[in-house]
Amino acid sequence: MITFNSIPLNIQTPGQYVEFDSSRAVRGLPAVPHKILVIAPRLATGTLAALTPMRIRSAADGEAALGRGSIGSHMLAAVKGANPYTDVHAIGVADNGAGVAATGTFTITGPATAAGNIVVYIAGTRISCPVANADVQNAIATALAAAINANTALPVTAASATNVVTLTARNKGTTGNDIDLRLNYNYGEALPAGVAVAVAAMSAGATNPDITTVTAALGDNQYDTIIMPWTDATNLTALETFLATRWGGMVMKEGVAFAGAAGSHATVDTLAAGRNSLFLVLLGTQKSPTPPWIFAAVAGALDASQCESPANVNRPRQTLEMPGCLPPALSDRLTRTERNTHLTDGAATYVIDEGGVCRLERLVTTYKTASGVPDASYHDVETVRLLAYLRYSQRVRIALRYPRHKLANDNTVVAPGQPIARPKDVRDELIALALDWQDAGLVENIEQFKRDLVVERNGSDQERIDVIVPPDLINGFRVLAAQIQFRL
Repeated sequence: MITFNSIPLNIQTPGQYVEFDSSRAVRGLPAVPHKILVIAPRLATGTLAALTPMRIRSAADGEAALGRGSIGSHMLAAVKGANPYTDVHAIGVADNGAGVAATGTFTITGPATAAGNIVVYIAGTRISCPVANADVQNAIATALAAAINANTALPVTAASATNVVTLTARNKGTTGNDIDLRLNYNYGEALPAGVAVAVAAMSAGATNPDITTVTAALGDNQYDTIIMPWTDATNLTALETFLATRWGGMVMKEGVAFAGAAGSHATVDTLAAGRNSLFLVLLGTQKSPTPPWIFAAVAGALDASQCESPANVNRPRQTLEMPGCLPPALSDRLTRTERNTHLTDGAATYVIDEGGVCRLERLVTTYKTASGVPDASYHDVETVRLLAYLRYSQRVRIALRYPRHKLANDNTVVAPGQPIARPKDVRDELIALALDWQDAGLVENIEQFKRDLVVERNGSDQERIDVIVPPDLINGFRVLAAQIQFRL
């Protein structure tokens, strides 16, 4: 006897009654609705209240929400520039009331003995200030400060006194220390004759917000990619802990966090070596003019762009172009040996191609050990993303196929049309799902999958099926090692 969902057996009125059953409608693998969350430092000029998540549709949205020139607005613009299609949200975070804004200086000496331009770069943004012949240093400093302040999107403000231009970060905290200051980045740029500029790097920024208030405000909302500008131990630990609690089998709201770390090879390596989380990608940004929080935003956005298509979720991210990220000077670029050390110790890396374009090299997590023993299980972010997708697609498949079914033993004879599931039925469905995974390039070795798959009715709870799903994950093609044995 066929069981209907909405048509009663005792209907007496004549007519033709037809209902729909969607349990077999969806075939193949489901796409994943992916959401990016930017934990975004805001300014008082922003319209978005602190700790209130908001969907961001454009860079202009982010600027209005978080305040022009805020670090948060720059991060959102970078996300949208790298990935304009994935759903993006921001949660604004006010500066810590005890925070200190970073400062740096350009100190001018003169006078100019020829006309020209002073070209400075602030967080990778080019500022050009014209200089006339015979301009004295005080006048040059005043003009340079005015040129800097004319760009209200910069993450700093400028003030001149005597011959010194002092830059102050708009946002307080350590992020301001990572605002790069430099002269003449591009080929052909040079100071006017007679003029010298001494650069003092941004420093003294201190006391970041506490993101435990952020994680509390997120509630049960699902965010698959979280991008954060801070890399202090307190905030990294808080974010790692938050994501770990959501990874488990009772919550299943998987997410990966991205952060960027500037500084020397040793500085970044020490930071990465001290972390051990499969939920954190820490990208070493080398000595680029572009701030590390922009690198993190771009890397997170690029990774997210690969996660919505089942066929791309485990595809290596290597060679993806990083728009808006400027390469370091040749002398500041890491060697292959240094990048290999980064990857071993848990810092993700990028490379610069012949055209000066920054491209992802390898997105590793900071996970390295389990109980103090080396463990490569979650070394690459693609593995974490793939596991999250396999779980998601398995949940979707079972929920659609058996929405309101009864449960019987394998030896039970079931009439066609009855909403009854048996362990062997669930097993067949999981094998069919594994074949779909294989077709999408996610898993291999289906015979091993069938052999090791366990589907059984729970001995204590007769309304429960217990399953061991043993997929053999398809790995990334990263290294070709060859030996040419030549003959003369």
